[in-house]
Amino acid sequence: MLKKLLSQVGAYFLLLSKTIKKPQKMSVFLKLLMREIYDLGVNSFGLVLFTSIFVGAVVAIQMFNNFSASSFPIPNVFIGYATKVVLILEFAPTIISVILAGKVGSYIASSIGTMRVTEQIDALDIMGVNSPNFLILPKILASVIFNPLLIAISIVFGIWGGYLAGTATGNWSKADYITGIQMYMPQHFIWYAFFKTAVFAFLIATIPAYFGYNVKGGSLEVGRASTQAVVWTIVAIIIMNLILTQMFLS
Repeated sequence: MLKKLLSQVGAYFLLLSKTIKKPQKMSVFLKLLMREIYDLGVNSFGLVLFTSIFVGAVVAIQMFNNFSASSFPIPNVFIGYATKVVLILEFAPTIISVILAGKVGSYIASSIGTMRVTEQIDALDIMGVNSPNFLILPKILASVIFNPLLIAISIVFGIWGGYLAGTATGNWSKADYITGIQMYMPQHFIWYAFFKTAVFAFLIATIPAYFGYNVKGGSLEVGRASTQAVVWTIVAIIIMNLILTQMFLS
């Protein structure tokens, strides 16, 4: 099993070496990049907004319950501050990336896998086109460019979700929540969150692309590859999250 895992990791990096090269035709590449930004990023807006609002509300309510159960009094202004920090450091970058791994990752694996089983990739190779560069590089750049924007929007709407939760429940005042949001937070927390998001975006684009590109068989194998791609992408995100947290926040 270890030998198979190591061989797959090696094949993954070999595919990356073919992918990360200068495009053969920049005009074609830019058209593909714009299409991938729309398919992978813009189409995920609704899901990100919906998830962020409810996650922000849940985080704020949990903070209120934890502070209320504390043995010493904690002012309600810290509800807004704690919600902001939790969303920026963990929930927005990691949870949204895991959700995108399911949505975007399965799309990438299935689309490239379908091209493989229908021999479209073989046709590109015969015509002298660098197929990994042509198919995968636009997806990588689209994810790395657009996912941080999605996370920024997620943070804003998550904080707004906490505000709505306070308005609906009446457990904390609007003034206290807004004061907590405005409290000082180390600036490197924000840079860490966006750097982590870019790393996760790279994994979301490349791991499903690897599984889709190496599909063998028919349509049934494409479905299996999509499932494997999502699972391994989520595993990679969780492991990388631990590594980056240890590197930058410890």
